[in-house]
Amino acid sequence: MKKLFWALGLAASVAMVGCGKQDEPVAAGAAAAPSLPVLRVAIDPTYEPFTFKTPEGQPTGFDIDIANAICAEIQHQCVFVEQIWDSMIPGLLAQQYDVIISSMSITEERQRVIDFSDKYYSTPSRIVVREGTPFETLESLRGLRLGVLRGSTQERYALGELAPLGVNVIPYQAQDQVYLDIGSGRLDGTVADVVEVRAGFLGRPEGAGFVFVGPELNDPQYFGVGMGVAMRKGRDDLREQINQAIRAIRANGTYDAIASKYFDFNIYGN
Repeated sequence: MKKLFWALGLAASVAMVGCGKQDEPVAAGAAAAPSLPVLRVAIDPTYEPFTFKTPEGQPTGFDIDIANAICAEIQHQCVFVEQIWDSMIPGLLAQQYDVIISSMSITEERQRVIDFSDKYYSTPSRIVVREGTPFETLESLRGLRLGVLRGSTQERYALGELAPLGVNVIPYQAQDQVYLDIGSGRLDGTVADVVEVRAGFLGRPEGAGFVFVGPELNDPQYFGVGMGVAMRKGRDDLREQINQAIRAIRANGTYDAIASKYFDFNIYGN
């Protein structure tokens, strides 16, 4: 769900987290098996329940399990490379990893510069504000400060639809930073993926007193057509391998087994 957009003029400076040299990413788990080729997978581990860390600091979540299932199907070893969200695509173009499997939305804007696999899940977004905030239409949000993930589809939506109405849209490098500032009173709410905001904020004590307002947000103009595996253009063989892997895990029950660990509804969508 990380639904993001990426403009063509975005600077290609990339901040690598949890890596050594840029051409030698560090595996987030055990060392890659020498008998298997490595697939370097970029993740932003601040997006529960899709990509986050265990108390021991290991990456986990739906995206991680899906990535490992895909790697098993194509007989590769996943090596996870941590990356801040708005540097994901520049890092991919700079060949610092092979793919992005971190809830990245398939949008027309991104498809101008990178390729995607078929979708592997789809969820809507919504606006979250403090309970009791007067709301009838989007104009009711005028003057509020809403935090959004920088480079996300939620940011693009907020800038396109809310900022012209007088809403203050504040970008952050990570979604968990948004929740910290809501808790401290610096923000009035957020625009976020429905599943992520339930797990990362509304379902926690600090989210008490905050609610969804307005309809589900899923306009393809902003939010694309689901989340896919991103890769550089020209890697048609890899894209087809990954598409076949997605079809295989959907058919053999692996996908449903993974999804049932995190969700009690159809995360794949229609």
